[in-house]
Amino acid sequence: MTRRLAYLFIPLLLAVAGCTGITDEPAGPAPATRAERPSPFADCAPLTAAAPASGPAAAGTSGASLPDLTLSCFTGGAPVNVRDIRGPAVINVWASWCPPCRKELPAFQRLSERAGGRFQVIGVNSRDSRGGAQSIGEDFGVRFPMLVDQGDAFERSLGRNAFPLTVLVDAEGRIRHTDSTGALDDARLAELVRTHLGVRL
Repeated sequence: MTRRLAYLFIPLLLAVAGCTGITDEPAGPAPATRAERPSPFADCAPLTAAAPASGPAAAGTSGASLPDLTLSCFTGGAPVNVRDIRGPAVINVWASWCPPCRKELPAFQRLSERAGGRFQVIGVNSRDSRGGAQSIGEDFGVRFPMLVDQGDAFERSLGRNAFPLTVLVDAEGRIRHTDSTGALDDARLAELVRTHLGVRL
């Protein structure tokens, strides 16, 4: 008799405790995580558009070629072989945890706006977290294309270990100058572009 009473009370106890698993609402998908914020940076596809065919350097040029190194683009899409980047270009290697990098990034954004199609400004975010780079890009309004170097392969390929690092590349893809003197301002960037790329701003 007590066993029968127990069988009668079990469903009632389960219902009160909310453990039956039967609900009036259909089970839906798990709550979505916060949507990923759109990237502040530009797409990398134009970096290699109409890239010159590889071959011997033009007469009178000097300096090493860009390294044969493939990096991903912050916005996704096809990876970019650095050697295929169409020059002239100013490449800025930076990280969000580097104070001089943060100081000079707005000047590089202004440089990209003043370039007027005469050269490209490209970022290489190195040894950084995606969230850190995203936040700095948003805070400083950085819009130029951004490659991602999760280690320091780009710097090692140039024999450098400095933050920030600026690399000026001519139309033939030859490195004309590297600068690791610290945070660059508008005047110093204009001087470097004039001296090493022959472009007056």
